[in-house]
Amino acid sequence: MNKKSSAQRIGVLTSGGDAPGMNACIRAVVRCGVRHKLEIIGIRRGYAGLLESDFIKLEARSVANIIHRGGTFLGTSRCKEMKTTNGVNKAIQNLHRENIKGLITIGGDGTFRGAMALAQAGEIKAIGIPATIDNDAYGTDYAIGFDTAINTALDAIDKIRDTAGSLQCPFFIEVMGRKRGFIALDVGIAGGAENILIPETKTKIEEICLDMRRNFKKGKKSSIVIVAEGDEAGGVFPIAQQIWERLRIDYRVCVLGHIQRGGSPTARDRILASKLGAAAVDALIDGKSGYMIGELKGEIAFTSLRETWEKRKELDDNLLQLMKILAT
Repeated sequence: MNKKSSAQRIGVLTSGGDAPGMNACIRAVVRCGVRHKLEIIGIRRGYAGLLESDFIKLEARSVANIIHRGGTFLGTSRCKEMKTTNGVNKAIQNLHRENIKGLITIGGDGTFRGAMALAQAGEIKAIGIPATIDNDAYGTDYAIGFDTAINTALDAIDKIRDTAGSLQCPFFIEVMGRKRGFIALDVGIAGGAENILIPETKTKIEEICLDMRRNFKKGKKSSIVIVAEGDEAGGVFPIAQQIWERLRIDYRVCVLGHIQRGGSPTARDRILASKLGAAAVDALIDGKSGYMIGELKGEIAFTSLRETWEKRKELDDNLLQLMKILAT
């Protein structure tokens, strides 16, 4: 994309699971694009809308009063057809027909795979922005939506702790995280959980039971156990059942579910979304393609889209060790 061009068109879409802050990111893309005299085309329902040419022209006022709203006003979806050669070719044809030269995709792993396929197969410049509450995108310290999700979960856990203390029994709380434990680890630390069970570490039922027995002897009858939905021991219900079979104690299970995806984004997510949206527009203007725009140690960082799924973002092991100390 040429810096001197005043009539270039770029598209923007949100794809995969929604995340608080997506609207703030779209807003930044549109307003920064307009400032650079670009035409911005919104693509509804992610790649599904791209394949159906579900386009809408966006201007500065089109994104007024959306920065505080959760979800994505463009809509989102998961599109199996984009995983096929025919789907990618159809998407490129639709982009060419609309004279869209650059595309900003906001989402996670699947979103970036689609963007990479478009960048490789056609004359489309593609930039990705990480927006996933799982926070598992390699190449950025935080993804858009993560901060809001953990604060939403934490608010629920604080309320549950009141009831756990009143009933004097353990609560097993499942949070999102099918493959990674970033949400569980952060809300567990912040919520003062006695145990945090995540896919990255082996769940040892006997050790959890031993911890609970020690707590009983200390007079501590209630406890909070945070379980990531993808924990390798089978999920929150089987884990709670196994502990009951050993201890024969009353317990409760809470699954927080999709409540973690919704709600007004935090200030941190709004600012991150705004910074990354603006940086994505600048990247397209500079002719970059095939990169994810992230933030590492407070600085804008470019990571190859392929690296975002080929490399693994690591958890902070120090937090796991800290949790065990603080839970005593």
